[in-house]
Amino acid sequence: MTKIVLVCAAGMSTSLLVEKIKKAAEVKGLDYDVSAHPVAEVSTKAKDADVILLGPQVRFQLNKVKALLPDIPVDAIDMAAYGTMDGDKVIAQVQKLMGE
Repeated sequence: MTKIVLVCAAGMSTSLLVEKIKKAAEVKGLDYDVSAHPVAEVSTKAKDADVILLGPQVRFQLNKVKALLPDIPVDAIDMAAYGTMDGDKVIAQVQKLMGE
């Protein structure tokens, strides 16, 4: 199982995207555990994640999150994918981050 943690300002705005990613993963037969949390909780909620993705509103914290969890791939969610809530595009971004 691949654990994907999305972080945003309060953990709320990414909730819809979490559902879109889960549905897209299910269609593709991927075993993904996807959750959303406030960026303030990233060091505890994402310490065992396989990938961490930041919402556009907290992308300025990218380097901070990378420094906190240096062994985990971290990136900002593609703006177009976030804006359109495109679960397939986010899965492609996750797979690229993981070298798949």
